[in-house]
Amino acid sequence: MKNVGGAVQRAAEEQTTGERRTRNRVARSVLDHGPSTAADLAERLGLTQAAVRRHLDALVTENVVEPREQRVYGSRGRGRPAKVFALTDCGRDAFDQAYDQLAADALRWIAESAGGGEDGQAAVSAFARARVATQAERYRAIVDEAAPEDRAQALARALSADGYAATTRSAPGPAGEQLCQHHCPVAHIAEQFPQLCEAEAEVFSRLLGTHVQRLATIAHGDGVCTTFIPRAPQPHQPHEPPPARPPEPGRAAAQQPSRSPAPSQTTQASAPVSTSGRNPA
Repeated sequence: MKNVGGAVQRAAEEQTTGERRTRNRVARSVLDHGPSTAADLAERLGLTQAAVRRHLDALVTENVVEPREQRVYGSRGRGRPAKVFALTDCGRDAFDQAYDQLAADALRWIAESAGGGEDGQAAVSAFARARVATQAERYRAIVDEAAPEDRAQALARALSADGYAATTRSAPGPAGEQLCQHHCPVAHIAEQFPQLCEAEAEVFSRLLGTHVQRLATIAHGDGVCTTFIPRAPQPHQPHEPPPARPPEPGRAAAQQPSRSPAPSQTTQASAPVSTSGRNPA
């Protein structure tokens, strides 16, 4: 009986371990891809939607993910939008390896040492720019090697290698694309010091050679850091000049070039010519 009880316990532990691994996969997928529906997760992980919902319920109970209403871009169809699940601060903490409190204390000390106020904020901004400058140099070689239309994707790959879980997608309309960072190792620090986000956006602009616009940040409570990148205008292609338009009716004579009369047709403005041979005067 003892052996039977031990086998049952081991089976239960293995099942629990398997459940936990699957649950971690679900949470990791939300981290990598941003707020997701149960259908999205089921497709990515090869699970049934029922199984995914069961794991999501457990993750909600553990305060790892939270349900939200899905944002709808453009025209909205009938019915309620599908519910999406996003990581909570607690959920992100499970993946973060940054020493948040130490970093916050260091930045606060920089601001105070510079005299506080505007001078202190400027000192923090200078530190933020210096911090991302090293990243920018590593990213530049990767971005410059890519074709102009692929540079945003190249930057996303470089960011993902540094733990930002970045992707790109087309922006609504033909205006450009969006760079999405589904994870931010310094999100909690950026809540207190937005200069970190501002310096990062400046680097993106320099690397891509165009002005970019931050649409959302994890530090401000959004599910994903989203940066809009306008699409570069296409170069003008050489083309044949348009054919000449036919003259409008009634204007043909005015548009035709004047011709000088032939010498034999040249006449002088004189008195009428008499056929009698006499001078009419």
